[in-house]
Formats: sequence, C-alpha cells, structure tokens
Amino acid sequence: MKHCLASRTRPCRAFFADGLLFRVDDLLYSIARWLVVALGLSMVGGTVLSWVRSPHWFIRGWDFPRVQIVGLAGLSAGLYAAFFSYNTWLEWVFIGLCAACAVWQFYRIFPYVPLAPEHVETTTRPADAPSSLRLVASNVLKDNEQHDRWLDVVRGADPDLILAVEVDETWDDMIEDALGEEYPFQVRQPQDNYYGMVLYSRLKLIDPELRFIVQDDVPSVHTGVELRCGRRIYLHGVHPRPPEPLRDEDATARDAEVVIVGREIEGEAEGEQRPVIVAGDFNDVAWSHTSKLFQKVSHLLDPRKGRGFFNTFDARYPLLRFPLDHVFHSNHFKLINLELLPFVGSDHFPVSITLSYEPTAPVEQPEPEKSAGDEEEAQEKVERAAEENDEEKVMRNEGAHPQPQALAPPDPDQEPASPQEPASPEDEDVRRP
Repeated sequence: MKHCLASRTRPCRAFFADGLLFRVDDLLYSIARWLVVALGLSMVGGTVLSWVRSPHWFIRGWDFPRVQIVGLAGLSAGLYAAFFSYNTWLEWVFIGLCAACAVWQFYRIFPYVPLAPEHVETTTRPADAPSSLRLVASNVLKDNEQHDRWLDVVRGADPDLILAVEVDETWDDMIEDALGEEYPFQVRQPQDNYYGMVLYSRLKLIDPELRFIVQDDVPSVHTGVELRCGRRIYLHGVHPRPPEPLRDEDATARDAEVVIVGREIEGEAEGEQRPVIVAGDFNDVAWSHTSKLFQKVSHLLDPRKGRGFFNTFDARYPLLRFPLDHVFHSNHFKLINLELLPFVGSDHFPVSITLSYEPTAPVEQPEPEKSAGDEEEAQEKVERAAEENDEEKVMRNEGAHPQPQALAPPDPDQEPASPQEPASPEDEDVRRP
C-alpha cells in the first residue's frame, strides 16, 4: 500500500515542481522584458526632452549623456530583438524607436569622434616657438586636499598659463607659495562658494580684469596676453554656475554668461580680427545647443572636433564622464597638442592645450557662421537672465564690446623678447576689492 501511494504521489510532486519552475521562468522572463522596455523608453523619452528649449535643469540635463544613450538605446533594441518575441506592431515600433534614438544621438556626437573632420589643423611648429603658448585649465575641486598631486601634474605639463577654478583661500595660498615666483603675472579671486578663480602666467598680462557678468558671486577673467614673439592675444576665463535642483533650477544664468562672452568677442572682431582663447569649466557639454550657439556667436573653433571627446568630468566614474571643461579659440591658432592630464584628486581632469599663433590660419580654417535665428536666440537668453538677475549689470556687461587696439603683428618666428617683470604689485596681482 505504501509503495502504491508513493508511486502515485511522485508524478504529482514532479508536476507541481515543473509548474512552479515554469511560473518562475515566466516571471523572470516578464521582468527582464519590461526592464528592457523601461530602459529603452527612458532613453527615447530623454532624447525627446533634449529637443525642448526649456532652461529647466531636468530638461537640460539630458544634453549630457548622449554617448551613454547611444549605448543604452542600442542595447535595448538589440536585446529585445534577440531574446523577446516581436510579433505585434507595438513591439516593432519599440525596436525602431530605440534604434532611431541611438542613431540620432550618435549624429549629435559624431563631430567629436576621430572619424569626423578636424575643426582645427595641426601645425608642425614646435611647442617652444616664440608664437606658441601652453595653457592648463583645471577645476581643482575646492574640497580636494591632494595639493601636492595637483602641483606635480601641473609642473609636469610646464604651462605658460594656469587657469584654475573652485579655488578658495587655502588653494590660493598654496598655489601662490608654490608657483608665485615662476608665474609673476596673476589674477586671483579665491572664494568659498566653489566659484573662485585664479590665473597664473609667465607671459605678461595686458589690462587684466575680473568681471561678474551675470551673478555677483561668479567671477570671470578677461585679459590680454603678450606672447614671447610680442604679439598680443586675448584670454577669457569662465566658470558659469550650472542649473541644479536647489538654487538655480534653470540654465538661464549659465547660458547668458557664455552668450555674453561670445557676443563680446564678436563685437571686438567687428573692428579687427583679434586672436582669442576662451577657457574654463562651462558646466555644459561640448555638443549642447548652447555650446553650439556660443561657437556660432563668437565664431570660435573647437579643437576637440575630429579628435575625441576629452571627457573631463567625472574623473572618478569612467562610465559617467562628460566634456565640461573647454578651450575654444579663434582661427588665428593651429593646434600643437591637446590632452587630458592625469588624475589630481579632483572630480575634473585638467586640460592641457598647446597652440601656435599663425597669421595665415584664418584663411585655412573657416570659422562657424551664425544665422539671424541664432542672434535672436542669443538676445533672448541675455534678456531672460537680465529679468532674473541684476538687470543693469547684465545689460552693461552685454554691451561691453571694447574696440581692439590696432597692432601691427610682429613676425611670430622672431626671437623671444626679454622677459618683462611686473611694473608694480598692482600689475602682478589683480584681485577684486
């Protein structure tokens, strides 16, 4: 009897186990399927949101992860096609949307892949030529205590100019003690709000100026720089505040600051083409709509195009990196070298760029052109910032288009002039009162 009962219950148990296993497999299958769908739809939704011209931080944040969206949207389409049935038209639509999303995002970042045409030509002139200069731009991270590590990396790069942001009094004192004698020409504005900025230079600075273009606690540096060959160029150092959930919920101030600088450069160019460099942490990616608008308004070139992304942030997370630190320049320059420097303890990698001033370069390197719509959009951004901030100050900075002094460009290959020491302490160190 026992044998009979046992023989009858075994198939029941096996059937029950098989059914449970089937239900578990079916549940896992459904979970995996919906996770892929959720991932794909979020990538499609983020792509659609990036088309919206709203300055809100959540909308503008979708400008950043275009590289990541290419991978995740393509992965979603591939996984669904490979492992799940797609017999209905909705499933075909899902796969098509994910694939189209990946293609569109790749189109937006394509100018920065090495397969794309280079925006700036490479020169054969040496880095130590009288007409050359090397600039290091670095967001040091105010709370970063690895000062010696940062100094070792910067000294190894051997720049002519050092632009550092997020500099507080501790960082400022350290840099001054370590590099002050070697870099006697300085503009220094340490602050405790993550927007301090300093510029250290071996080359003579001409009429350096600290300005607070849109917000009273966000400085920028604007100065002439005399190259070793005697030619004067112009440098703008910026670090606008990004949109964030807690304080500035939209990108109005950030966008307006870079647009104002771009329009100032354009206004200067109306009298005479001036060699210009704009550097700093823009808190915006290279391929964003505002970055493209800045290039059109200022007519500046991006040396990264055709060479790579040069992702500077976040240095701590390899899969979440974006190109936030930029160096744009006028078409008077050709590129000698562009690289990211090693990790310095900050959440940003420093950028090192070596440029050669060459008078024939504008003929060989066409500059970006703007349309009437670009000018109208730039004006709207400035007016919106004026409404939300100090209107008088914003409009005063927006109208500051100093006319360039006519200078006969010396031969860029002539021997370097003898070093010039600062005429006075005021020339050596410019601070905000």
